Amino acid sequence: MGKVAAKLKVMPEDPDVDLDDLQERLEQSLPEGAKINGFERDDVAFGLVALLPTVIVPDEAGGTDTVEEAFAGVDGVESVAVENVGRL
Repeated sequence: MGKVAAKLKVMPEDPDVDLDDLQERLEQSLPEGAKINGFERDDVAFGLVALLPTVIVPDEAGGTDTVEEAFAGVDGVESVAVENVGRL
């Protein structure tokens, strides 16, 4: 089977959150078989910055559901949404 690349939008709970620390905690929360292929940052509004990780997961892993759930469980994360998905 192939792999799926997905760009996710991770919104922090607070504009004052340490984004480098949050990024590290997201990397540590990844389920087995998934990896992050880089982060981007997006200025949303009023000082709030979203993290946009590109995640690679095996196709047989059921898509991005496990990654979304893992990221949503990280302390300081308000919401997780899929921005874009494609096969590699």
